[in-house]
Amino acid sequence: MSLALLAFVAIVPLAFTLWRTRRIEARFPATGGMIVGEGLRLHVTRREPAGAPRGVVVLVHGASGNQADMMLPLGDRLAACGFRVFAVDRPGHGHSARLTRAASSPAAQARAIRTAIEASGVTRAIVVGHSWAGSVAVNFLLEHDDLCEGALLLAPVTHPWPGGVRWYYRLAAQPVVGWLFAYLLVMPLGLALLETSIDGVFAPNPAPSRYAERIGAALALRPAAFRANARDVVDLRAFLELQAPRMGAIKHPVAILSGDRDGVALTERHSFGSARDIPGAILMMLKGVGHSPHWIDPDATVAAIVSVLDRAQSARDIRPDMSSSAPSTSSQ
Repeated sequence: MSLALLAFVAIVPLAFTLWRTRRIEARFPATGGMIVGEGLRLHVTRREPAGAPRGVVVLVHGASGNQADMMLPLGDRLAACGFRVFAVDRPGHGHSARLTRAASSPAAQARAIRTAIEASGVTRAIVVGHSWAGSVAVNFLLEHDDLCEGALLLAPVTHPWPGGVRWYYRLAAQPVVGWLFAYLLVMPLGLALLETSIDGVFAPNPAPSRYAERIGAALALRPAAFRANARDVVDLRAFLELQAPRMGAIKHPVAILSGDRDGVALTERHSFGSARDIPGAILMMLKGVGHSPHWIDPDATVAAIVSVLDRAQSARDIRPDMSSSAPSTSSQ
């Protein structure tokens, strides 16, 4: 094959990818605000309660997703229960910029998210992490327990698992070959297989009507976003090998909500493992539900979040009253 023909073969899919990337970004623009966290701009959407807030919930999406996957099924329901709700595009996903150092680290992503929500005046929150972001929620509990007063792990990935990851993640994470793969092949193949991939995530449940359109699922096919997601997935196991043994130190209330038909995350390892390793964690399994319980049973998801807040508030209220037994040191 001549160099001219090779260049033509490469230019056509590259041009298609760049054209579709622009169309996707125009079709699914940012719907929230851009907040600086750890030196980069994070896209954050919000819902506010009608009256005085009873608490704050931070929603963190999983792999190949964006904030809409969490906000659409949960945001209005949580606001109706009195919560301020923040849903974040993780760094490199949706409309958030990518971190320049330790970009795939759940710990680095947790720090960026904390900075962003603190800029919005949040001092205490329940963190909800779905799938890959279960690792982020656990990191909040371990490293940011002054802000994170409890968490819901939603079909989480929290422990090292046997085996590896899918071939296209490994390929896209490579420095040069991964760039070529992401810019030449991912967009046409991804668009063709998008609905099939979504059906696989929701199985055995049917995918919600117009799910891809409603959340802007095609945003994950843009080359930079696809490679960021691939690196997140490829690097996660090594991170969890260090974080998972620390879960016994978690002090705040934790609930775990998963489906008993999850075909994406190994519930025996992650959900049951989290219930075993986190002191006082409560595990709830939804019968006949796959990897997206927040879509299939959003009411159960909201109820689990409310239960975490109630436990956190009870823990704050149970403090010894020393006023009657200790002398006052006030100078007033």
